[in-house]
Amino acid sequence: MHARLGDRLVVESPVTGATRRDGEIVGLHHDDGTPPYDVRWSDTGEVSLVFPGPDAHVSPLGHEEPPSGEGRHAQGATPPGVSLAGDFGRRLADARRRQGLGLEETAARARMSPQYLAYLEQRPSEPGMATLLRLADALGTTLVALRGGDQDLPPGQGQALLHPRLTDLGEDECRALLSTHGVGRVALTGPDGPAVLPVNYDVVDDAIVFRTAPDAAPAAAAGQEVAFEVDHVDETMSRGWSVLAVGRAEAVTDAEAVRRLAERTRSTPWAGGPRPLWVRITPTRLTGRRITPADG
Repeated sequence: MHARLGDRLVVESPVTGATRRDGEIVGLHHDDGTPPYDVRWSDTGEVSLVFPGPDAHVSPLGHEEPPSGEGRHAQGATPPGVSLAGDFGRRLADARRRQGLGLEETAARARMSPQYLAYLEQRPSEPGMATLLRLADALGTTLVALRGGDQDLPPGQGQALLHPRLTDLGEDECRALLSTHGVGRVALTGPDGPAVLPVNYDVVDDAIVFRTAPDAAPAAAAGQEVAFEVDHVDETMSRGWSVLAVGRAEAVTDAEAVRRLAERTRSTPWAGGPRPLWVRITPTRLTGRRITPADG
């Protein structure tokens, strides 16, 4: 018998062949996947060490075998430089990083093995409801958010804090929150009037830069005084921050300057296609605010 993390151990009745008990394999004790296994039983949610008998078998859960000749990697591990994570795994890893938690601490909070948590983050998987609920609780988020059910909803639909505190941010903290790259919104006046447009941006030498197409709406920012805003909302905790930069936008036309920007930036426009026009915003005013609990 061989298993991988995330497989299901099924124990059948020797008389009827019906399933008597089943559970998720959340821990391996041998690199080759042979017993015993740490199994989280679906009926109780408890984990126990299991030496499967003749009435048990392993039911694989969506695993892919490596092509012949490439060898096998450690159970639950991802080959270096290769990402096999599914949508759930990426959301799970992102939620963990936002909380500043390591694998082992998160696994301990969710009462599972670090190897199984790594497997969930790195491989396409569909964990059971009990596992999802424990992960959501450990990460201070919701089941809907972990499953991606809130992706088409605007942020901020959570309940407001009972006693919020609104704090002004200094320029240094605003620059730190702008970080090096991300998604922000540029507010400008276009041919059809005021507009607010999302763009993938980078920060280079304290200037905000983004790429666009010459005929795209964000290109109208060049030559204007514009506002640029980034923010973050913690839906679960009803807190967040926003940073507003105001300054003149200009098209970067010097070939050497364009080359340096291409070398130093990390954000690629999500809209795709050829976007050769670089726009640079030099902030003359940088302000921000943060909402936290009054007793936080």
